[in-house]
Amino acid sequence: MTAPFDFMAASAQEKIAHLEARLNVSLDPQSVHIEDDSAAHAGHAGAASGSHYTVTIVAERFAGKARVARHRLVYDALAEEMRRGVHALAIRAYTPQEFAEQFE
Repeated sequence: MTAPFDFMAASAQEKIAHLEARLNVSLDPQSVHIEDDSAAHAGHAGAASGSHYTVTIVAERFAGKARVARHRLVYDALAEEMRRGVHALAIRAYTPQEFAEQFE
């Protein structure tokens, strides 16, 4: 049995890789990109520990779901991390069609 991931002790790269892995397993996205925004929040709670992130995720599972429902899926996928180290999470959740129309 492996030890649980210690989010607070992990490096910035390990944290992002862990978050991406959790989202990949839970939501099977077409793409997921996570940015560490902690430096932009200097002086704010949790900023020093690397716990402010922006997630851009493209998944078919978002089809037909309102923005709040999409965010709930992401929060549910990262529930443990939200309890153990992620302080702030900005979410950009798109279907593949929405992403293609907006960015390609």
